Amino acid sequence: MALLMGYDVGSSSIKATLMDAETGKALASATSPDKELDIIAKQADWAEQDPATWWEHVKRVTQQIKGSVQFDPADVKAIGISYQMHGLVLVDKNGDVLRPAIIWCDSRAVQIGQEAAEQIGAEKCLQHLFNLPGNFTASKLKWVKDNEPDVYAKIDKMMLPGDFIAMKMTGEIKTTPSGLSEGIMWDFEGDELAQFVLDNYGVSTDLVAETVPTFSVQGELTAAAAEELGLAAGAKISYRGGDQPNNALSLSVLQPGEIAVTAGTSGVVYGVTDKKNYDPQSRVNIFVHVNHAANDPHYGVLLCLNGTGILNSWLKHNFVGGEGLDYPEMNELASTVPVGSEGLVILPYGNGAERTLENDNIGASVHGWNFNIHKKAHFLRAAQEGIVFALNYGLEIMRDMGTELKTVKAGHANMFLSPLFAEAFATLSGATVELYNTDGSQGAARGAGIGAGIYSGPEEAFVGLEPVKTIAPNPALAEAYQQAYANWEKVLKSQL
Repeated sequence: MALLMGYDVGSSSIKATLMDAETGKALASATSPDKELDIIAKQADWAEQDPATWWEHVKRVTQQIKGSVQFDPADVKAIGISYQMHGLVLVDKNGDVLRPAIIWCDSRAVQIGQEAAEQIGAEKCLQHLFNLPGNFTASKLKWVKDNEPDVYAKIDKMMLPGDFIAMKMTGEIKTTPSGLSEGIMWDFEGDELAQFVLDNYGVSTDLVAETVPTFSVQGELTAAAAEELGLAAGAKISYRGGDQPNNALSLSVLQPGEIAVTAGTSGVVYGVTDKKNYDPQSRVNIFVHVNHAANDPHYGVLLCLNGTGILNSWLKHNFVGGEGLDYPEMNELASTVPVGSEGLVILPYGNGAERTLENDNIGASVHGWNFNIHKKAHFLRAAQEGIVFALNYGLEIMRDMGTELKTVKAGHANMFLSPLFAEAFATLSGATVELYNTDGSQGAARGAGIGAGIYSGPEEAFVGLEPVKTIAPNPALAEAYQQAYANWEKVLKSQL
C-alpha cells in the first residue's frame, strides 16, 4: 500500500492530508492551530513569523492525523510540501534560524525593489525576470544586508518557507526554479539563476541553495525528523511548490488557458500560459509553473489581492463579534442587501502594499456611508463586493495581456463558501466557476506522488477529481454588478 502525505504551510495555519495513492482519496486531514497563526508586526508594514512555529504545527497536524486514522507509517512513501510564497528564512552553517522569517505580506523592501529596477533598468528586468524586483524575497534579503549586517554575516543559506520545512525533514537545503522565480531570482530568457539581480544586491550565489526540479526526489525523511513526526525514516520528499502554483496543481490547472482562483487570507487569480509575456507596469506577476521545462514552457500569471479573507475575518471578530455571528450567518445577512450595497463602497486594501496598485499601500477605507441608509448588512455585503471588485480590477490587467477567462476552478472553501461571493465573481467576470473539494495539502500529496514516480504523470494523479458545485454567471444581475463595479472603480481611482 502506498500512502502520500501533503503539507500546506500557510501564514494562517498548517494543514496536512494523508492520501491513498491508488484511489486518490483523502484518508484524513488536519489543521493546526485552531485559530490563525500570529503575525509579528514590530513596525508598520512589517510582517514576520518564527519558522520554528511552522515546524511545531507540522508535527501537530501529523499527530492529529495519526490519531484519527490507523495506518502503518512505513506505508507513507512520499511527502509533498506547499508553502506561503515570497518569505525569507535565513540559517547559519548549523541550520539554525538567524531571525524571524520575513513573510509575504511584509512591505519593508518596496523601496529597495524600486531602486533595483531603476539601476538594472525596467526593460531588462521585465524581459528577463517578467517582473520588477519589487518587494520579493531577493529584495527582503537586501534589506537584511543593509539593516542587519551582523545577521547577514552569519548567513549560510537563504530559503523559502517550504525549503525550510524540507530542510527540517531531510537535513538538506534545496530549492526549485519555481521557488527562485517567486523570489525574482530566475532569468526566464536563460532558464537559469538571475545572476544580475544578485550582483545588483551584492549577494553571493553561495547563499542560494542547490536547485532541483519541482517534481523529483529531493531528499529522504531522516531518522531524527521521522521520530519528531511519528513517521518512518526513508519516505521521499518529492515535491515542493509555492501556495499559488500548488493551488493550481491541486485543481489540475496545468495547461495554457486554465485558471485557478483562491480566496483565503489573500485572494489570487492564477492563469497558466506557455507564452513569454509580462505587464509593462508589473502589476501582475509571472512565475515558473510547477510543470515548467525548458523544452515545454509553462508559466503562471498571478494577480494577488492581499486583503481578502482577512477582511471578512476582521469583520467577524471586530464588527459583529459581540453578536456571535458565524460566517454563514454573515453571508445570509449580507444577501439581504441589493447589489451595490446602496452606494456603500469598501476598498479592501488593508493588508500591505498592493501589486495591482503598483505597490501603493492605500489602506482599507469605507466610502459613501449614509447614516440614514446603511446598516450592518450593507457593510458585510460591501466587503464581499469590494473583494470581488478588487479581483476584477486585477483581472482587467490580465485580460489586457491576452489571458482568457472561460471556466475558473477554485476550492470549495474560504470566501467561495459564500453564495453571494461566488455569484458576484462569476457574474462580474463572466466566467463559470467550478468548485472542488480539494486544497493545498491534497495538491502537495498528489505532487509528491508525481515526483516519486508513483504516478506516471498528472493525468493519472487527478483521475476522479470532479467539481462539487458549479456557479454560472447570472445574466439578470450582470448590469447591476457592472454599475456597482464602475462606482467602486471611480472611488478607487480617487484614492490613487
